[in-house]
Amino acid sequence: MDLKAVKTFHRIVALGGFNRAAEELNYAQSTVTMQIQKLESELGVRLIERGKTFQLTEAGRLFHEQSAHIVKDVEQLQGTMKELLSGEAGHLRLGVVEPIASYRLPEILASFLRDYPNIRVSVTIASSPQLNEQVLRGDLDMAICSPPQLGAGLYYEPLLTEHFVVLMLEDHPLASRELVTPADFRGHRLLITQADCPYRRKLEMIMQEPGGPPMDAMEIGSMAALKFYVQSGLGAALVPLTVLQPAPAGTVIRPFKGNAVNITCGYVCRSAEYPPRLAASRLYEALQRGLPQAGAEEPSEAIRRNA
Repeated sequence: MDLKAVKTFHRIVALGGFNRAAEELNYAQSTVTMQIQKLESELGVRLIERGKTFQLTEAGRLFHEQSAHIVKDVEQLQGTMKELLSGEAGHLRLGVVEPIASYRLPEILASFLRDYPNIRVSVTIASSPQLNEQVLRGDLDMAICSPPQLGAGLYYEPLLTEHFVVLMLEDHPLASRELVTPADFRGHRLLITQADCPYRRKLEMIMQEPGGPPMDAMEIGSMAALKFYVQSGLGAALVPLTVLQPAPAGTVIRPFKGNAVNITCGYVCRSAEYPPRLAASRLYEALQRGLPQAGAEEPSEAIRRNA
């Protein structure tokens, strides 16, 4: 069945005649007549009575009613395909690490989806190694996480650095110090994240001290949850500055010596899919613009504010 002829039939019915439909569709009247004759031949029934006045046959009324949703669905599909080709429609699967997923991304996505309401975004929150693997397998279109291993077949572009500070209770023995060093944590419980977290691996390298006592550590599975465990008096923690706006009541922030524990995060996709196209390019640009600014604050400013 010729879809163009079906659409022509609906315009004839809507406008009440062959001439008006031909004018609107910019067809010759003979073309409109031929399309309807071909449609009637394919269906084996007459749809429109031939005469001075326009009138549908019983079969024409039934066909009009039951084909209306087909025309509507096809028009919507054609519109969606146009939006897809212009990068204004599609479904994107985005992976993100914490605390970016909770503290930076929501505002960026809210603005993005206001601008592109026909783009769907699914968000997966996991560790950097998990996200890198899912991107490589094709389960995710892109991710925001720490750098993948070299030669992994992934493109990486750094976008922001998460600055870490020490969070502790106001009456913690280290709260009187202006600067906290790795050695200061000896003899004090330190709250740390799960073993596959890049921050955890960096921290353990920094805290290693040959011949020293083992570090008293308590593992907390969520980076975003660390501040609440500190607030409960379970220990001190190195926490991304992003999650401390504001810091929990009864806690203080102190700088950590050096910046070796800071984590750089960025955009990850399969190497063959860079630069991103269509809807993916729209989200890529939004992340490029938004992530470095979202929740940004200098460590010194946060420490003064929470002193």
